[in-house]
Amino acid sequence: MDSGWVSRNDFQDWCEIPTRWTDNDQYGHVNNAIYYSMFDTVIAAWLTRALGVDPTSFGPLDVVAESACRFLHELRHPAVVEAGLRVDQLGHASVTYGIGLFAQGDRHPAAFGRVVFVYVDPKGRRPVQIPESIRGVLETLRAPAV
Repeated sequence: MDSGWVSRNDFQDWCEIPTRWTDNDQYGHVNNAIYYSMFDTVIAAWLTRALGVDPTSFGPLDVVAESACRFLHELRHPAVVEAGLRVDQLGHASVTYGIGLFAQGDRHPAAFGRVVFVYVDPKGRRPVQIPESIRGVLETLRAPAV
């Protein structure tokens, strides 16, 4: 997960996330666990906007199978974080998102992350094909091949 080359131009959608006082830790910066919460926020916000409904209303559930974050520099409260989102890989039952967290106005990210979701049957929790209605909107967020 190389992030040295990541810039604002590498993301197809954006979401602003204000930090909260409680996001800071004892070291005076946003705690690392909050970065993962921001990843969830930008993905859920985009899916809800793109689909026009609650994404959980489609039947299959999207569950996190893997996540990673490269921390590049600190974020501190108060701040507005600009979260960039893209789809890096789209499989039969899974989608890999790339997320950049930028301090407002910064050219380079404070953090770069990857989250892999697998779509599963709500009862058996076994992987299932991504519904076509969701796959269609995921395609619009796919990162251009490099």
